[in-house]
Amino acid sequence: MPCLLLIAVLLFPRIALALLWFFSTYLDRPFHSAFVLLLLGFFFLPLTTLVYAWEINSGMPTTGINLLWLLLAVIVDLGGLGGGAHRGSKR
Repeated sequence: MPCLLLIAVLLFPRIALALLWFFSTYLDRPFHSAFVLLLLGFFFLPLTTLVYAWEINSGMPTTGINLLWLLLAVIVDLGGLGGGAHRGSKR
């Protein structure tokens, strides 16, 4: 069951963020005074926002391997944004 939940979060990070925002306090600790940052993360880097919230709530510092997870999430998010523009320019 946890694997299916992870796959669902990876496929639909914006839905996961919305569900976390409405039904839990998981996003309150990392974004307690930065609602604008959470809103920007929802629209532009949803997976990165989830990974950052996971790291902060787990008590992990954002250094070393944890920074690598965060950078990997940024790369995945940016790859999803730019893939359509590259594909459209080939036509």
